Amino acid sequence: MVSVVLPRLISFEGAPRRSASVTERNIAALRSAYWLVLISGFFEPLLYLFSIGVGVGALIGDITLPTGEVVTYAAFVAPAMLASSAMTGALSETTFNFFGKLKYMKLYDGILNTPVQPFEIALGELAWAMLRGTLYSAAFLGVMVAMDLTTPARALAAFPAAVLVGFAFGALGMALSTYMRSWQDFDLMGSIQFTLFLFSGTFVPAEAYPALLRWLVEVTPLYRAVDLLRGISASGTGWLQLVDVLYLVAATGLGLMVAARRMGRLLYR
Repeated sequence: MVSVVLPRLISFEGAPRRSASVTERNIAALRSAYWLVLISGFFEPLLYLFSIGVGVGALIGDITLPTGEVVTYAAFVAPAMLASSAMTGALSETTFNFFGKLKYMKLYDGILNTPVQPFEIALGELAWAMLRGTLYSAAFLGVMVAMDLTTPARALAAFPAAVLVGFAFGALGMALSTYMRSWQDFDLMGSIQFTLFLFSGTFVPAEAYPALLRWLVEVTPLYRAVDLLRGISASGTGWLQLVDVLYLVAATGLGLMVAARRMGRLLYR
């Protein structure tokens, strides 16, 4: 019994290919109208950048970062909008769409009749979500360079960081979706997402908050994402950005692990 089961548990032969097949299935299922949904998700953070970063920024003036560097308010807000864009793109695929496939379409029940395992489904869905998040990040970085809010070299360095942000939120969103019982539960997730958007050092430095609230802000995943991207695109990197990277990598691993285990319990029962 052990000799049969143990190799199956530790062998990952063919796993990347099986995960890729899940991603390929999503690409093949694309419809022309879906591209309108993809494009629409890019414009929300862009409008925030123009309305608050540029519009309100004209009234606020320059911002002094913790490193002592002085930047325009638009340059301060832009990395936060980039992080929010990566978050939104990843969560859109790994929450509503993932939940529909899991609970109502019963898509994964059929996939499990093939050699594909729950962890490989989760990895394939995360890769698909990252295609959307990557498009948003690349387009937004192009806007930042065009508006002279960062340099092309910093934008290139920020791109893989934005991809990491998408991976982290995609994995966390997928894990949370496995606990959802109905569409109404997503109202709470939407409220949490909007709260993170407002209170993650997005529009004001975290140092402006009272001590307790600042501590709560600094342990949230979106703040770590904003801090990482702001450091790369505006103020320069330091040891805190290494903390941000480790935090986001850990969040990605935790989200994937929880999602795979929960999917196994839900689909094999």
